Amino acid sequence: MINELLTPDYIFEASWEVCNKVGGIYTVLSTRAKTLQEKFRDRVLFIGPDFWRGKENPLFTESDNLCAAWRQHATEKDGLSVRVGRWNIPGEPIVILVDFQPFFAKKNEIYTEMWNRYQVDSLHAYGDYDEASMFAYAAGKVTESYYRFNLSEQDKVVFQAHEWMTGMGALYLQAYVPEIATIFTTHATSIGRSISGNNKPLYDYLFAYNGDQMAEELNMQSKHSIEKQTAHYVDCFTTVSEITNNECKELLDKSADVILLNGFEDDFVPKGSTYAGKRKRARTLMLNVANKLLGQEMSDDNTMIIGTSGRYEFRNKGLDVFLEAMNRLNRDKNLRKNVLAVVSVPSWVGEAREDLLQRLKNRETKFTTPLECPFITHWLHNMTHDQVLDMLKYLGMGNRPEDKVKVVFVPCYLNGRDGIVNKAYYDLVPGLDLGVYASYYEPWGYTPLESVAFSVPTITTDLSGFGRWVNGLKNQHGIDDGVEVIHRSDYNYSEVADGIKDTVTYLSSKTANEVKAIRKRASAVAEQALWKHFIKYYYEAYDVALRNAMKRLVG
Repeated sequence: MINELLTPDYIFEASWEVCNKVGGIYTVLSTRAKTLQEKFRDRVLFIGPDFWRGKENPLFTESDNLCAAWRQHATEKDGLSVRVGRWNIPGEPIVILVDFQPFFAKKNEIYTEMWNRYQVDSLHAYGDYDEASMFAYAAGKVTESYYRFNLSEQDKVVFQAHEWMTGMGALYLQAYVPEIATIFTTHATSIGRSISGNNKPLYDYLFAYNGDQMAEELNMQSKHSIEKQTAHYVDCFTTVSEITNNECKELLDKSADVILLNGFEDDFVPKGSTYAGKRKRARTLMLNVANKLLGQEMSDDNTMIIGTSGRYEFRNKGLDVFLEAMNRLNRDKNLRKNVLAVVSVPSWVGEAREDLLQRLKNRETKFTTPLECPFITHWLHNMTHDQVLDMLKYLGMGNRPEDKVKVVFVPCYLNGRDGIVNKAYYDLVPGLDLGVYASYYEPWGYTPLESVAFSVPTITTDLSGFGRWVNGLKNQHGIDDGVEVIHRSDYNYSEVADGIKDTVTYLSSKTANEVKAIRKRASAVAEQALWKHFIKYYYEAYDVALRNAMKRLVG
């Protein structure tokens, strides 16, 4: 007989990225909130760091009425400095922002206790470790205070900590409020990311790496220690993909109890004629910027626009192999169309290019000469040491009139206010004919998932969690079905570049109707990754955590 899953009455989730947009974890939390709110209605409370005291946080609306009695108690009796309000995202969940600065005064005591209880080694801490740990500890204190004031032992409560940054909060609750079930989610192991970021082969040698030894070698002892000890001590340890679970097994000596695949909501994806209008406007804009930069005339009907984007991790995100592929494509005799390759990766951006701005304002003139450095839309502070520009130079790519492939680097955060493009990222994606995300290290991969959600055929690799997931789908056999998953390993860089090149060439010979069918199938892949399909894994994790917490109390 199958036991019915235990369901929590209250869920607390702590993350550095609550009301604080940094990366992929923000997307996980903010898109899932609505699905949880529908089931738990204001019994899901997110805890984030309060960076915005005295300043306007566009993601947070403070409320005087929400949890007013508890807030007063937390301030007067528990010495906590909190603000309560709602997160300005679909579902509008309750958020508690905590000021963690006061805990720095007790930092050494906190670290000593963490060592004595859980063998967490904070001795080698540097950089963001202290700040993250004080926030984590504060999040644990906030949860304890709320629980003691508002709830009872009859309430089933879960605390979910995201990433090493909030591990200490989960460990604090294990010790001081054992009635609360704890879940720890690692979205990427700190050691795995560090190994790959240091150009060491991660996958072929994964079985041979010792996490503790690598932490010492890469000066990551403290982050690795909190991550590993939290994984071992919590009631339920989770990660986001099969590929990251392999890392956890080898580097943390602990497999995940449940794998929480990253879903998303497609409520930001326009439909029908709205979509068609956005696609047309995005294409016109990207071609116009490129034409003014290059002093050339690339036409809409004979140009494929290819995009790659993400964090500026040159090797991990596959930017190197993307540029290599574009260089090879430029020499491919079978390419049927011109290609505009747009690299949208926030870099150390200076200001929008004045010379490009002048040309964009001048709509009448047809420019026939390229601007200086015709690869980039904004000047950088480090023009001579930028990896994208360095590689273009190394490859000898020139954006010359005779080149079929032109590369344009947009090095700013696309928030609609950059001075040149002036459109948000999601308003540009529909204009792409192909998205390429050839990651070497990618625990999940929201960029390719978002790409297919906008009906854009997409290339990814089987070193991304998303790519692995796509490989497991029925009726999914390459770019004709919307997604091409290229096999990638530590040493097959050249084959990956050729795989990208060949896929672009293949697509360039497709008829308009064939492309339309492929775009439709890309969108169908995204539909299978909606939260309504993936939320079940969270319910599984809640059940595991609650059952283990009960055992702990009885034991």
